[in-house]
Amino acid sequence: MPRTDRFLDVRLDSHSGELLARGGDVEAHSVLQRAGFVAAVRLHETYHRAPVGLAQDDERRLGTDAVARLRAAGYHVNCDTAFDTDARPAAYPSLGSLVAHLAERVREAVTTDEAADALTELTAAHDGVLAALEQVLTATADFHDGLGAPADPYTARRLRHLADEYLRVIRTNLVHTRNELADRHAPHPGRSTCTQQVPAAERERSAACACPPRRALSRPHHPTWPPDRAADIPLPSP
Repeated sequence: MPRTDRFLDVRLDSHSGELLARGGDVEAHSVLQRAGFVAAVRLHETYHRAPVGLAQDDERRLGTDAVARLRAAGYHVNCDTAFDTDARPAAYPSLGSLVAHLAERVREAVTTDEAADALTELTAAHDGVLAALEQVLTATADFHDGLGAPADPYTARRLRHLADEYLRVIRTNLVHTRNELADRHAPHPGRSTCTQQVPAAERERSAACACPPRRALSRPHHPTWPPDRAADIPLPSP
């Protein structure tokens, strides 16, 4: 039986007339957000709505695009006739999935050097993930400075505070952790590298290694990354 979180409804609400999307799991919610929907978090559910003030044609394009993306990702979507489509756009790895790849590298690391290499991509002073996140926060603050609404200067100050205080604490601690690991040059005692060889003292020579195979880590790729930058990302030895 299919999982219930693989089903969604994308319809105009019969009471409010709003374009709403209900159902799905967190992956589906990410698809809806990238299509342009806005998350509405309530006590008993999280659903998604179209941004306010959309023209009817724009709303129809939004709903149709969301249905196409969701179905391309394997979701079962019930929708109004206006949003039905046979289109199945190609999906590419998100930037977030590339960062999550670093977590996979840490999970697969068998030495402190391998873990330090993965954390370096986060903590590199000039072009690490955290340095880039600081630039995004600062750029968004600058954008709000000239936006014109009364609350915009407050939003800009809050974003700069996040970059100057909270993000700096995270970055400082992770740099310390990365450097400490880089200095240790030690194997992880619970993650020895399997040689796939049967020990010489094993009486049953037909015995096979009982270690589960380490899952191969594919090199991440994103269509907006130049090929030479993707190739720079080090991968742990298999």
